[in-house]
Amino acid sequence: MSWINRVRNAIPFIPKRSEGADTLWHKCGSCGQMIFTREWEENLSVCPKCDHHGRIGPKARFDQLLDPGFVVLPTPTVREDPLKFRDSKKYTDRIKAARTATGETDALINARGAIDAKPVVLGVQDFAYMGGSMGMGVGAAFVQGIEEAIAHNAPYVICTAAGGARMQEGILSLMQMPRATAAIQKLHAAGLPYIVVLTDPTTGGVTASYAMLGDIQIAEPNALIGFAGQRVIENTIREKLPEGFQRAEYLLAHGMIDMVVHRRDLRATLANVADYLRPAQAA
Repeated sequence: MSWINRVRNAIPFIPKRSEGADTLWHKCGSCGQMIFTREWEENLSVCPKCDHHGRIGPKARFDQLLDPGFVVLPTPTVREDPLKFRDSKKYTDRIKAARTATGETDALINARGAIDAKPVVLGVQDFAYMGGSMGMGVGAAFVQGIEEAIAHNAPYVICTAAGGARMQEGILSLMQMPRATAAIQKLHAAGLPYIVVLTDPTTGGVTASYAMLGDIQIAEPNALIGFAGQRVIENTIREKLPEGFQRAEYLLAHGMIDMVVHRRDLRATLANVADYLRPAQAA
């Protein structure tokens, strides 16, 4: 038997690579550096070479920011597919796919807990769930977070990540903008702070509403923050936009946000800000 036949016959018996081998490495979306997944996670999903802040979901964000023992709030129930929308797929099929991929009911999840023993309610948008898009479910969850904060006399902190309003819900998605604004006014009437953490990306109708209404606007480094896309703006004004336009550092330099904070410092910063903005306790 020739050597090639021996190799061919032996192939079915060669041990296959373990199913977890593909998860050993993570490729940085910015510099392309290959990083051990464990190192990536231990570094808070930030590239140790170029400092690129990767996108993370609610579970990772809660674990990074909140003290142990936090409670994830149940997602509010809303009417699904109110417009019976269909494009290349049924909207209901897109919802099922997003839930299967993320394990979440919708794109905004709230948790009640504390940061350095200071009580907060924290909302996190998940860009992996249909681009973090704002629909009736997100609007209901936002109001839920505000009401929970008022009930427990705590600040409401939200980490935004969204492509904008959810087109499959049409005008009903746009109605969440004034709904969220009214909820923030209710929080302010209770004397409680509203703190926004802008993460990559925060765009569209989310930027045009609750993402830019914080008492303090914090952003992660190099986060994309804007309303319309850069190409749309350039085609409209017929001018080339400056380098770094719509990035967190550009917005900071032009007074649109208050600070840019590295993810490793975010927990301590939020604790200090929440403590500073809390209403003074009666003597």
